[in-house]
Formats: sequence, C-alpha cells, structure tokens
Amino acid sequence: MSGTGTGTTDADRSKKNLFARLSLFIREIVAELRKVIWPTRKELIAYTGVVLVFVLIMAGIIAAYDFIFGRGVLAVFGGD
Repeated sequence: MSGTGTGTTDADRSKKNLFARLSLFIREIVAELRKVIWPTRKELIAYTGVVLVFVLIMAGIIAAYDFIFGRGVLAVFGGD
C-alpha cells in the first residue's frame, strides 16, 4: 500500500518554508563544525610551510617544462 506510511517523503520536506529549511541547514553546519578537530597554531604554521614549499617546487617543475618545450618548439618550427 503505497502512500499510507508515516515516514516523511521528499515532497513533505520540500513543502517546509524557506526559513525552516535555512534554519535547519545552519544548525547542521554548526553541528558539523563542532566535530572538526582544529589544528594548533604550531600545526597550522607547519602545514602552511609544507604547502608553500610544495607549491614552489611544482611551480619550478612546470616552469622548467615550459622552458624546455618552448625551446623544443622553436627548434622544430624555427624562430628568431
């Protein structure tokens, strides 16, 4: 017997007004943020340093590839 259950359906949830849904959304965000394990200042500085070093290394690798391939293209197709 479909339609006779007592569970909430997607149609019932979508009938809630905008403010009720927004309020629920914000409460869920706050609940999830309370579960987060925030890094200490020392950990944050260490993680930031690791990310910056990694980005610099990757930028150097990409710049080297760009230089090498640019020279290769100029050698194959000629250039000034």
